[in-house]
Amino acid sequence: MTERPPVLATLEGYAVEGGFDRPGEPVTCYRATIALGRHEGPGEAAGLWRDYEAVIDSAASLGLAGVRLDVEWARVEPRRGEVDVDALERYLRVAQHARSSGLRVTAVIVDAAWPSWLGMEAWLLPWVAPLTVLEARRVVTHLGEGVDRVKVFADANALVANGYLNESAPPWRRGASEDAASVRVQMDQVVRQLRDDPVVGPKLVGATHTIGLDLSPEEVVRQRRAANCEEVYVRSLVKGTGPSAAPAGLLERRDGQWRVAASGPLLDALR
Repeated sequence: MTERPPVLATLEGYAVEGGFDRPGEPVTCYRATIALGRHEGPGEAAGLWRDYEAVIDSAASLGLAGVRLDVEWARVEPRRGEVDVDALERYLRVAQHARSSGLRVTAVIVDAAWPSWLGMEAWLLPWVAPLTVLEARRVVTHLGEGVDRVKVFADANALVANGYLNESAPPWRRGASEDAASVRVQMDQVVRQLRDDPVVGPKLVGATHTIGLDLSPEEVVRQRRAANCEEVYVRSLVKGTGPSAAPAGLLERRDGQWRVAASGPLLDALR
């Protein structure tokens, strides 16, 4: 019988860390629409930039294989060419803590939020592609053995659909099917280049599948059995806040402590 792919809970940095898109903080592609009052920013979110270790300790008791950690580019390189080494060191400590807790770690290079200096239309601009390759090499080099695998785009399909087809995320376009196709071509080119990269390539994860927490345990089991991929992600370990927050989390903070929010049958289906 074919072995089922490991299940990792997502840690979606922009939505859970806190400390983005306010004065004096790293600025992302969401900043303009936050300033216009179109939606709320993440604010303090779940405070995981300070509290990652506590939530990872709780995650280790869930019986999942690991976590998918989004390394926020806007925090690592808040201005073009200015790399925040302290931020990279913080992500390294988080990854090492997860590994020491028996969890495997997959690092994501680009998620729903990217640095504002890349431009709102970043994924249509040809000069962004080599910078994405550079960022991937930077993250993998610095995190080293702290990460097992690397995923370039957290959800390429959602980035294209939400940004260019249904107007629910930057750059807030609707029905721009030709531009959506061009974006996907450039993203695929970035992934192909990194697949051949001697630093990133050996850790690059292939096909993945994401499971939402709104599913029944029976449907989770069905999707896991049907998934033809290298890793399965459950969205999300912590719900978070702001425009990219997940609908639900496996854990929630109650009385100052991280506690399990998912049902026993659902957790059993994910293990």
